[in-house]
Amino acid sequence: MSIDAVVWDIDDTIFDYTAADRAGMRNHLAAEGLLGGASVEQALARWREVTDAQWARFSAGETDWQGQRRERVRVFLGEPLSDTEADAWFDRYITHYESAWSLFPDVLPVLDGLVASHRHAVLSNSSLLVQDRKLRVLGVHDRFEAILCAAELGVSKPAAAAFHAACEALELPPHRVAYVGDHPEIDGRGAAEAGLLSVWIDRDGTHTAVGGPPTGPHRIASLAELPAILGVDTRFGASSTFR
Repeated sequence: MSIDAVVWDIDDTIFDYTAADRAGMRNHLAAEGLLGGASVEQALARWREVTDAQWARFSAGETDWQGQRRERVRVFLGEPLSDTEADAWFDRYITHYESAWSLFPDVLPVLDGLVASHRHAVLSNSSLLVQDRKLRVLGVHDRFEAILCAAELGVSKPAAAAFHAACEALELPPHRVAYVGDHPEIDGRGAAEAGLLSVWIDRDGTHTAVGGPPTGPHRIASLAELPAILGVDTRFGASSTFR
């Protein structure tokens, strides 16, 4: 059965979230005078650890969108800040973070190459308020027919219901939809188990493999490999280096 549409994750799939987060937090900590005796790398590693932990709580439904942001600040600083204080600190970080936003360099060539052959949508475990604006700033908002986010859906990846909501928005059955994401379990395994053609992008190759075709996700190192998996003949398609 042919694949008619591609549903995309955003952060660390088409948008270089990790680089923007590191650059933004580095500049924010310097502006706040919070580096002190800790090295920049130690502070950045601690911020990522806290972010991952609070994001997991949000994905599990243990806190809401704003709550996970506030707890990231409180845990990172080790201070019992009020909601207003935590929000203000996070907003100052956001200013630095947004100044570092960028797409991965392989994104626009692949979107251009697939524009005539496939429909496109987004499914993110974030909020529509954040991701809609992000896609506009990055200049790719109009590339997608539908933008779905966990905060509004009330269900998040890897639950099959999240992937099926994206398929329903496109009015296509799961087996005619591909999903591209960077997380081996939340994106890769989740999409495969929901019945979509799962494509897991592992850009740095450091993750442990979670399976392969035909039942598991196709593992790629660059989006330039995606057209070949979709069966599209383009001049920039390439055989996967991981399969």
